[in-house]
Amino acid sequence: MFGLGWSELLVVGIVALIVIGPKDLPGLFRTMGQFTGKARMMAREFSRAMEQAADDAGVKDISKTLNAAANPKKFGVDKIKEATGVTETPLSPERQAAKEKMSKAMGDAALARQAREAEEAAAKAAAEAPKPETPAPEAKT
Repeated sequence: MFGLGWSELLVVGIVALIVIGPKDLPGLFRTMGQFTGKARMMAREFSRAMEQAADDAGVKDISKTLNAAANPKKFGVDKIKEATGVTETPLSPERQAAKEKMSKAMGDAALARQAREAEEAAAKAAAEAPKPETPAPEAKT
């Protein structure tokens, strides 16, 4: 609201109850509600009048024209790309080399991860495999 918390509103309410009195407090709230309603109604009416004036001046038509001009699909950029057969911007040799290097590094990382997972699975299988029984040493008597 106005940066007031519940505790501040409670204090204001108690002070209003003491100063105004319990008999006149409902009338005060009713008057404040009517004033607030009238202020909101005036604000809505002003907003509608401004929107109507903007419509009459043709602001919506201008904004539609600007949006259409800013839209690349309406501008025909896609049609030009289709006609020339260019779907991507070609990369410079440096960028192409960097892209290939990154692709190789990602492939190497994937291979390393697969090898590590295989080793972990083998270790887990070995740990869970039943162990062969060894004969107990015979006791000498």
